[in-house]
Amino acid sequence: MNKKISLLLVSLLGLSALAGCSSSSGSDKDYIKVGLNYELSGNVASYGTSLSNGAELAIEEINKNGGVLGKQLKVVKADNKSENAESANVATKLITRDKVVAILGAATSGNTKAAVPAATQNKVPLISGSATADDVTVDSNGKVREYIFKTCFSDSFQGIMMSNFAYNDLGLKNAAILTDTASDYSKGLANSFKENYTKLGGKVIIEESYKAKDTDFKSVLTSIKAKNPEVLYVPGYYEEVGLIIRQARELGLNIPILGGDGYESPKLTEIAGKEALNNVYYTTHYSSKDPNVVKFINAYKEKYGKEPDAFGALGYDLGYFLADGLKRAGEADREKLKDALASTKNFTGITGTFSMDKNHNPIKSVTIIEMKNGEATFLKKLNP
Repeated sequence: MNKKISLLLVSLLGLSALAGCSSSSGSDKDYIKVGLNYELSGNVASYGTSLSNGAELAIEEINKNGGVLGKQLKVVKADNKSENAESANVATKLITRDKVVAILGAATSGNTKAAVPAATQNKVPLISGSATADDVTVDSNGKVREYIFKTCFSDSFQGIMMSNFAYNDLGLKNAAILTDTASDYSKGLANSFKENYTKLGGKVIIEESYKAKDTDFKSVLTSIKAKNPEVLYVPGYYEEVGLIIRQARELGLNIPILGGDGYESPKLTEIAGKEALNNVYYTTHYSSKDPNVVKFINAYKEKYGKEPDAFGALGYDLGYFLADGLKRAGEADREKLKDALASTKNFTGITGTFSMDKNHNPIKSVTIIEMKNGEATFLKKLNP
């Protein structure tokens, strides 16, 4: 090898090393990288796909309008397969390999919490639009996780609002609760519902449980029916909830069934059947019947060929929330972005206007949906 070639190789290696080095910006000359960590396959793929669709639609619109800080946003998307371990792996890859400025996702609380260590250790903002567990942004010691944010309300808030609705609006004083013991989400909603419902003067006369992926619920539903409750609270995800509602109606348990945003999927109707989905109410983030969201609905339908659910709307708000934070940060710097997100005041999205509280949770209203013959209809909004 002659001297000139040797010097050339040294020079090229040096340039390569520099190219591999990352700044805290997650950006380069032309674009800013944004990581999407979502459940695109697996048992909650409906949620992750909708969130990803919404976020990508927002980012596409932002780029068409000039981008952010004079740069285009570049999406780096990965499938966490609805698994905690894979969500942690995806977060690590997005940070260390792809050098993203921030991560959007995951969809569920469990998969989001699995990604928290990588985001925290590497000081990368992580924003979930749907991880409702109270301990996503706050650790077990009550300390706020500095780089973790949510744009959705928390489980405790959902449970409180639905118990208020059951007791005050529906006038139901005796409740049964059916909880998924394998789900932090389900347990969190059940606990807050029970605590507030009893404070209001209501009685929880029976509590039963199941586990994710169960398919036969007739035994627990028979036990519940024997106690003659006025209302059944089932905070869970659509796959099991659809079967629970169908089997409850088959057993003649026709009382109101209440739940949370885990009901928010077109697949709920496919699983339960239209006839079973009457006298069913749930808390969620948004209603497509709101006239203020027509533009978003039309854009989503044009791009994806179907009407968005609440998770699509939450993903859409995530894209614009991130862009808003970057603008206020003044540059694509992770530290400055984190500070900008924490100081958010009166951000207006299609799921509502919110400000970020001291625990990195938004202060926003909750929507009550009523199911009528399998159709989700807007009933009312409840303010915090």
